[in-house]
Amino acid sequence: MLYYLIELSDKLSILNVFRYITFRTGGSMITALVFVFLFGPWIIDHLRLRQGKGQPIRSDGPQSHLVTKKGTPTMGGLMILFGIVASTVLWANPANRYVWIVLGVTVAFGAVGFYDDYLKVTKQTHRGVSAVSRIVVEALIAGAACYAIVSLGRQPFATSLAFPFFKELVLPLGWLFLVFGSFIIVGAGNAVNLTDGLDGLAIVPVIIATLSFGFIAYLAGNTVFADYLNIHYVAGTGELAVLCGAVIGAGLGFLWFNAPPASIFMGDTGSLALGGMIGTIAVATKHEIVLAVIGGLFVLEAISVIVQVFSFKLTGKRVFRMAPIHHHFEQLGWTEPQIVIRFWIISVVLALAGLSTLKLR
Repeated sequence: MLYYLIELSDKLSILNVFRYITFRTGGSMITALVFVFLFGPWIIDHLRLRQGKGQPIRSDGPQSHLVTKKGTPTMGGLMILFGIVASTVLWANPANRYVWIVLGVTVAFGAVGFYDDYLKVTKQTHRGVSAVSRIVVEALIAGAACYAIVSLGRQPFATSLAFPFFKELVLPLGWLFLVFGSFIIVGAGNAVNLTDGLDGLAIVPVIIATLSFGFIAYLAGNTVFADYLNIHYVAGTGELAVLCGAVIGAGLGFLWFNAPPASIFMGDTGSLALGGMIGTIAVATKHEIVLAVIGGLFVLEAISVIVQVFSFKLTGKRVFRMAPIHHHFEQLGWTEPQIVIRFWIISVVLALAGLSTLKLR
């Protein structure tokens, strides 16, 4: 709500800074970071007390996890979500509909993940909500978000797929875009969820991807920069940079507690919410294909699971020693820090590759 301070800028000129997205993005980032630092320990203690045995560890996963990760509480995504919501409401322009759409998907996906985590903790099993039920609910949420995004855009561009490297090349999908956009959002949510398997593995790539899409949203929502870079201008999306700032701040705060050895796990509460958020921003800014590059690590994790399942069902043989792929490298003898840091490096390289498409037109 600090945005409305600009109405007093004629009386106090310094308040004019609240007009600038860059200033409010920085404020949002710091606010979310401080929020998680202040309330994180209390949330962790509360969850540890409530959950008792912590997150159930899969017996068919790496055997070392049964020792090193036993008793660690989950649902750490709650501290991220609280930080994001509080900071976004405080710093973003309340009149911007894109902010509320993306924030709505983030919270709704987080609620789905929370219920899944709740079932796992209370029943002490790694099986929560059935996969079909969860995907159906996610698809409904994503479909509603895509419809809202399309309603805000200009036709026929709003229902078209834009291609990187080309200024004018778009593929009109009509109302099939709702299906495509929903697939992107649901796929992103579940891909991040599959990546969340080691301490710090998911949150840093999420921060990197969010930083990239915050930059893209700012450029796509600015007529001058969009014209200079020959990217499609989408009015209003620049404000999403403020929300991205909140995610980055909350993510850094969470990493403080999630760094090896983790004091808390993100859980489906956080991974589904953050993945859904990134996917929704990609759809809103018309950079769905670029998401596959910037979020290439998440795509790789998801594909490794799909390949493993299909291979085993069709041939009875496994392509990887264990899926998702980060567990494969564990089975090869890589240490957890080696896997995590190397995957972080891959995320940085992919983000740079994705951002390069903004100029290569």
